[in-house]
Amino acid sequence: MKLFRKTDILIITLILAVAAAMWYFYRSSVSGRQVRAEIYYYSDLVGTVELVPGQKRTISVPQHENVVLRTDTDGSIRFIRSDCPDKICIRTGRIYLAGQSAACLPNGIIVKVVPADGWKEGDPDIVIGSSGEQ
Repeated sequence: MKLFRKTDILIITLILAVAAAMWYFYRSSVSGRQVRAEIYYYSDLVGTVELVPGQKRTISVPQHENVVLRTDTDGSIRFIRSDCPDKICIRTGRIYLAGQSAACLPNGIIVKVVPADGWKEGDPDIVIGSSGEQ
């Protein structure tokens, strides 16, 4: 009994090629654009941070001082401290592309990366399957 038939390999190759083309399209459409991070506390925008490469900064959310974010010199942002029980927000890692987000749900904090000049017609609506690591 064969594990894969020729048609199975063809279908898998086709799926991988389409996924690679979509990934390339997304990366080329959003890379190079200036981005900023929007910080929300229970759906209220409480701050914005420009994600500029070469700039490192630590940010405390005023509504919940036990949650700390850091912008890194590579132009990304990440959670570095939180008093939530599971620390999923910290394990999310760095986010840096428009459309990526990270959340600390027990504390009600969401960080979204958006284009600095706003969304334009034809921009992707959502990021799926991105690990957040560079």
